[in-house]
Amino acid sequence: MESLLSSIRKCNVCQSHLPYSCRPIVQASELSRIVIIGQAPGEKVQQSGVPWDDRSGQELRRWLGVTDDQFYYAELFALVPMGFCYPGRGKSGDAPPRPECAPLWHDKILAGMPGVKLIILIGMYAQQYYLRDRSYKTLTENVRAYKDFLPDYLPLVHPSPRNRIWQKKNSWFETDVVPMIQEIVWQIIGNNTLLMV
Repeated sequence: MESLLSSIRKCNVCQSHLPYSCRPIVQASELSRIVIIGQAPGEKVQQSGVPWDDRSGQELRRWLGVTDDQFYYAELFALVPMGFCYPGRGKSGDAPPRPECAPLWHDKILAGMPGVKLIILIGMYAQQYYLRDRSYKTLTENVRAYKDFLPDYLPLVHPSPRNRIWQKKNSWFETDVVPMIQEIVWQIIGNNTLLMV
């Protein structure tokens, strides 16, 4: 796995399409139990080099019911975006993740983590890529029907502050889904007493 991660961090396949120098951001271990597949690093994360090192990451950790130490412990969580580098600004928010990354690296990463119990798919890019024809037409439908995809996948909305309006319109997410997320995560990593809340 370390050799693979080293190769990923040296990747510059899409450099000509990026606003900054390539800085692929990923966390994984051969022992990872849960894989979180998001979109792409934001500009702040591109600068820090730490995945989910922003307000979205804080909210995601709250949903999962885990501490920073747990989240950044690669033997518990692999953090694998659809695009490994910050893609730049788009018309509304960040541009979509670069399409080169997932086909180039994801299968290799997942093959190196035989103990994975759950893949969390954050946002429509990850859900369309992994759920394919099982995906509903909208992200909201995927999240509402999350039980249809268990135990392999768990589709979530992006935890960005931009999605607070979505969360207010869909209050069932906070009351029904977030507690279930925490229960599922606890079942998978709960025997790791060293880092439990």
